[in-house]
Amino acid sequence: MSGSLASTILTPNSVEFISCVTNIFGPAAIEQFPKYAEIVHLTLPDGTKRSGQVLEVTGSKAVVQVFEGTAGIDAKKTSCEFTGDILRTPVSEDMLGRVFNGSGKPIDRGPAVLAEDFLDIMGQPINPQCRIYPEEMIQTGISAIDGMNSIARGQKIPIFSAAGLPHNEIAAQICRQAGLVKKSKDVMDYSADNFAIVFAAMGVNMETARFFKSDFEENGSMDNVCLFLNLANDPTIERIITPRLALTSAEYLAYQCEKHVLVILTDMSSYAEALREVSAAREEVPGRRGFPGYMYTDLATIYERAGRVEGRSGSITQIPILTMPNDDITHPIPDLTGYITEGQIYVDRQLHNRQIYPPINVLPSLSRLMKSAIGEGMTRRDHSDVSNQLYACYAIGKDVQAMKAVVGEEALTADDLLYLEFLTKFEKNFISQGAYENRSVFETLDIGWQLMRIFPKEMLKRIPQNTLADFYPREAKH
Repeated sequence: MSGSLASTILTPNSVEFISCVTNIFGPAAIEQFPKYAEIVHLTLPDGTKRSGQVLEVTGSKAVVQVFEGTAGIDAKKTSCEFTGDILRTPVSEDMLGRVFNGSGKPIDRGPAVLAEDFLDIMGQPINPQCRIYPEEMIQTGISAIDGMNSIARGQKIPIFSAAGLPHNEIAAQICRQAGLVKKSKDVMDYSADNFAIVFAAMGVNMETARFFKSDFEENGSMDNVCLFLNLANDPTIERIITPRLALTSAEYLAYQCEKHVLVILTDMSSYAEALREVSAAREEVPGRRGFPGYMYTDLATIYERAGRVEGRSGSITQIPILTMPNDDITHPIPDLTGYITEGQIYVDRQLHNRQIYPPINVLPSLSRLMKSAIGEGMTRRDHSDVSNQLYACYAIGKDVQAMKAVVGEEALTADDLLYLEFLTKFEKNFISQGAYENRSVFETLDIGWQLMRIFPKEMLKRIPQNTLADFYPREAKH
């Protein structure tokens, strides 16, 4: 640490230059005389510039999180520059069609974005009284989601997956096919000028980033997509700000430009591990599995930035993707995520091993806002009953399958055999579909009725008699 500190303050709004790095540890550096959450620009001895944010202030010293990492920083020869401001990101409608790195700098060889505004990346709190309850169903074209875990516009619903499962393909298919359900059979709402996708990648490999980029380009939606890429070889600490930059851009597009924005965040497990790294560097008391005790609060600051606001026609729908370590749903990351979000889509390894795509296991999957987004006037009046009956039959079928493994098929009753037949056909015809197969919600419900005709009417106990009378006799449509 140098004995004297040079400080120059010209006006209240000027930049403060101080030669002030006193210590480096992990991804953080100790500085002197800062303010909380202030942005600091570090200048290394070779002239390289890096930026960081004040995490903690103790007396005249503070811990600064360096976004580009602390490798190569010489504590004695590095100077820092206090901006006196929090981290703001330039936002503009011109961000659509562009690719940025995890710090928000363009990496597509295009010009810098002409900012229409500079917004705080932490966002503004939304008055709960001004939130609108999500009631418009988004049709994804995937039967397991539309039929049994319907997503509403403005919902936050994560994909719980694991290493090696096709969660990226499912997310890309949702991006390709997502649209509003209309009351008539002309179901899709492809108002391209009114729909935008903000995609944020944290700690993903180049292959994943290239997959999404090429998929957006192939289906012609790249002009409506804004990508933020923090790759596996980029600084870990940058992952802390990547989702916040993406959500700040999404909020601008939704609430100022009045677009319907779909935000995809992958992989939230990498984000949580970056959070753990910062916590360990600050020597905080660790929580479960070494993650910080405030991880629940921190995840909430990301997930809660979804929804609809009174007086604005735009919306933000969030689909975070997280890979569960060791396929463990009780791991702190999926566990805390499940508390905050409005359901989850569970990608199952057993279904994947049996070559079923998309391998969505509907039993642990859930959409808490489904009840308000379906039914008469939104989808079809039998939607809720069909979903409940399919769930019941599939759950009983799973129990029968487990019993068959113990007692053998000969010991099963005639009813048990019907449930086994339903189980096989449900996975083959309802859950399984092509990566480019776009089923309308009405086609999904018709497939559900075809499967339920395996059973006599008396066994369909979850469906009211008047609904059965209207839909059960109907011949399957070809």
